[in-house]
Amino acid sequence: MIAAADALESLREGNRRFVAGESNIKESLGQARRAELVGGQSPFAVILACSDSRVPVELVFDQGLGDLFVIRVAGNVVSPSQIGSVEFAAAQLGTRLVVVLGHSNCGAVDATLKELAREQESRSPNLRAIVERIKPAIEPLMGSGVTLQEAVAANVRHSVRRLHRGSEILEQLITDGELQVIGAEYSIETGKVRFFND
Repeated sequence: MIAAADALESLREGNRRFVAGESNIKESLGQARRAELVGGQSPFAVILACSDSRVPVELVFDQGLGDLFVIRVAGNVVSPSQIGSVEFAAAQLGTRLVVVLGHSNCGAVDATLKELAREQESRSPNLRAIVERIKPAIEPLMGSGVTLQEAVAANVRHSVRRLHRGSEILEQLITDGELQVIGAEYSIETGKVRFFND
């Protein structure tokens, strides 16, 4: 089991390698590594990320097989299935760090901004379900001329809060100091991940 602080440093280091083009991910993709994982997994971090194809989580953090427990959903929103997945990783696998990873130019957040400004109507009940989970994060900012970048950050922080308060299991682990949940944002333009301090 890796402590949250060490897991975070591994993610930072991996992202530095990714940005510098010095990835060593191939070392952790071979047959020997696959054989090690047959009996189980012990990922050192949970990443709840957007499903945007421009944000390949394992590559962005230069991590290989078995290193990350990745949950992807448009807009990195938190619903019961995402909470349950995080609970599994934290309580059953012993993972001590959860990162909610948003990204620049997020289409789901942009669609929500447009719907709140009445420029766009939801096209299906399923898409509307995603928009409805993002709305509470950015609705309070609408009167202040919010930018897409500000809305992305607000949405990440909202998802972090939902994980902090959406599960008795996670709340207890956080209270006991056994789990840390933080936000971050990936820049599609630069490849860098900025971790939030709050």
